[in-house]
Parts: sequence; structure tokens; C-alpha cells
Amino acid sequence: MIRVAVIDMNNGAPNQGLRGIKEILSRYKETSGLNITYDIFDLRQKGEIPDLTFDIYISSGGPGSPYDGEGMKWEIDFFNLLDSVESFNNTSSFAKKHVFLICHSYQMACRKFNVGKVIRRRSTAFGIFPVFLTEAGTEESIFDGLSNPLFTVDSRDWQVVNPEDVSFSNPYASVLAIEKERPHVDLERCVMAVRFTNEIVGTQFHPEADPLGMKMYLIQDEKKNSIIANHGLAKYKDMLASVDDPDKLQLTQSVILPNFITQAINTLHETV
Repeated sequence: MIRVAVIDMNNGAPNQGLRGIKEILSRYKETSGLNITYDIFDLRQKGEIPDLTFDIYISSGGPGSPYDGEGMKWEIDFFNLLDSVESFNNTSSFAKKHVFLICHSYQMACRKFNVGKVIRRRSTAFGIFPVFLTEAGTEESIFDGLSNPLFTVDSRDWQVVNPEDVSFSNPYASVLAIEKERPHVDLERCVMAVRFTNEIVGTQFHPEADPLGMKMYLIQDEKKNSIIANHGLAKYKDMLASVDDPDKLQLTQSVILPNFITQAINTLHETV
């Protein structure tokens, strides 16, 4: 049995992310024929935290600032879990435990591992955007099967910047992906994916996002009106068209997390 802990960082807010994660796990179980089970832990709202008996950990995105939990028990528990996983992996001669961190969880991990600088954006980023792999990213197995750039859902009010400082602030971390270059805008490029350790990796974007979930977001009046007001009607129509492009969201959802799960399971088989 392969046990997966899914950490819910949504704090009770409606979301499509958990549905996407559960769908990927269920589809992987069906196609692989492996005995994969998962449990969901509502961390921010209920204080639930998994123990070290799980093989794989996937921690979701969520609303609000990545500093909201400073000094609170739920954040301390989350950081202690990451410490415990890292300590286990450093000392165990048996199977390693793997962690995937998404959006809010990723930003918190960047704070915890002292990677880059976590800051508020001038305005909200929301939509389907290209993400560019770095040299390290092109050699990263979780991206095998994707183009460079890959296309994914990006939804953030906060971001991680100073990619050139990552190796200085944390010599064990590597930047895997970065925001597109915008020479006409005097803003730093967001760090879109980081490998924190051999077994802990995270993305600013949402690899669990699928066409159905994104379309449900886009047709909400609040989201539609906000996108049109900030980016224009043409941009909104382009997003709707991108949702149905099989080489964008659907491909990304079918590749990154499944590759991560395969990577984790292969490690289990190699070390047990």
C-alpha cells in the first residue's frame, strides 16, 4: 500500500484544487493498478496535520498571505512536518518520503527554507500563462513530457522573487522554472518552481488545475468582470480558448503530479 497525505490549505474557502488532486490520485491508481490510498488533512481550518507514516505528501494552494500563519500552531505544525520529513530522509536507509508543495504551500516553504524573497504583487495574477524551465528544470523528471515553456494556471497575490539569490540563501535549493521575461515592465521575474531537497519540490503555479475547474472559475461573474476590467475582453476570450487547448492545461495536469508520484514510488521500490 502507498499512502498519500493531502494537506488542505484552503482554510474552508471554495476551490477546485483539491478536486484536481483527488482526480489525479484516483486516475493514477486506476491506470497503474497500484494500491494507493489518500487521506485529507484540513490544516488551516481544523489544525489537522499528517504524521510520518505516509509515503507521499501533497500540500495544496490556498487564499491569503503566506505570512498569515506566522507564530500560529498550524504553521508551526506544518514547518515541523517538513523538518521531520527532511530529517527522516537524511537518516533513513529505507524508503524516502516525498513532498509536493503548491502555490500557498510553496510560498510558505520558500520562507521556511530561506529561498528567494516572498512579497506581495502589485496586482493579482490570474489566468493561463507560459512558465519557462531553467537549465535545472529541463533536467527535472517531473517535467518530462512537457514543452518549454509549459502552460498552466497561475493565481497569486504573492510571489517569490530574487531567483539569482536562491543559491546564496539556500545552497541546496535549485530554481526549476521562472516567469516569462517582461523587458517593458520594471519588475522582477517570479520564481515559479523550486526543488528544495532531493525529495521536496514545489510550484507557484497549479499543476493540478484542469480545463473543467478553470472554466468553472472563468465563468464566475466576479472573475470574468475582474479579468475584463484589468486585461480586456480579448484577453478573457483568449483564456477561454486556452482552456480547451489539449497542449496546455490538460497536458500539464496529466504530466507533473503523475511524474512526481512515479518518482516517489520508484524511490520506494529502489530503497525498500
